[in-house]
Amino acid sequence: MPVLNKVIFSFAIIAITSAQVEAQSLRDYMNDANGALQNAKGGNKGKSSGSPSQSEVSDGLRQALQIGAQNATKQVSAVNGFFGNALIKVLMPPEAKKVETTLREIGMGKYVDNAILSMNRAAEDASSKALNIFINAIKSMSIQDAFSILQGGDNAATNYLKTKTTASLTAAFRPVIQESLDKVEATKYWAMVFNTYNQLPTTFNKVNPDLPAYVTERALNGVFVYIAQEEQKIRKNPAAQVTDLLKKVFGNH
Repeated sequence: MPVLNKVIFSFAIIAITSAQVEAQSLRDYMNDANGALQNAKGGNKGKSSGSPSQSEVSDGLRQALQIGAQNATKQVSAVNGFFGNALIKVLMPPEAKKVETTLREIGMGKYVDNAILSMNRAAEDASSKALNIFINAIKSMSIQDAFSILQGGDNAATNYLKTKTTASLTAAFRPVIQESLDKVEATKYWAMVFNTYNQLPTTFNKVNPDLPAYVTERALNGVFVYIAQEEQKIRKNPAAQVTDLLKKVFGNH
C-alpha cells in the first residue's frame, strides 16, 4: 500500500481512538496507527468519509504553517515584541559584556540601556519583513514535505521553515536591520558605548562587534521561537485549530 494511503488510514485510526488522544502526541498516534495498519488483515482500503484526503492533509499543513507564521511575525514585530519579552530580548553580545559592566560601574549605564532598547526596536521593525518569505516557502511545500512534517517531531514544521527560509531571511533582514538601527539611532548609541569604553585608560583590548549581524541573528532566533510556540498550539490545543480543515487534520475527534 502506498505511503500516502497509509497516512490517510492512520487518521481514521486516530479518529476512532479519540478518548485516548490527549494522552499522546500526534507523532505517537501516527506510530500507533501505522502499527495497527500493519496488523490489519483486509478491511476497507478506500478513503472513509471522516478521513482527510491527501490534498486536505497537504492543505492543512500549509494552512497551519501560514497561521503560525502570521501569528508569530505579528507578535514579534509589535512594539515591545522583543524588548518586552525576556525569552527573546536582544541583549549585549557576549563579547561586549565587559563593556557593559564597566560602563555601568562608572555611571554610564544609560548609554548601554539606550543601545539595548535600540537593538530591540530594530529587531521588531525588521521582523515584519519575514512573513512574505515564510508564505513563499509554504506555498512551495510538496505533499511529501507535508507528510514528513506530520510524521516528524513536535518541531518538524518549525525546522522545515528554518531549512527553507534561513538564508533568504538573513539576506532580507540584514539590510532592513541596518536601516532600522540607523532609524532608531542604534548605531549612534552603539558608537557612544564603544567609543566611551575604548577611551577609558583601563581599556587595552578595543571592542567593536558587528552590530547589524548580531541583531539579525538574534531577530531570526526570536521569530523562530514564536514559530515553534505556534506549532505546538496547533498540534496540541484544539482551541488553536481555528478552521474546519485544521480540525480535520489535527483535531482529536
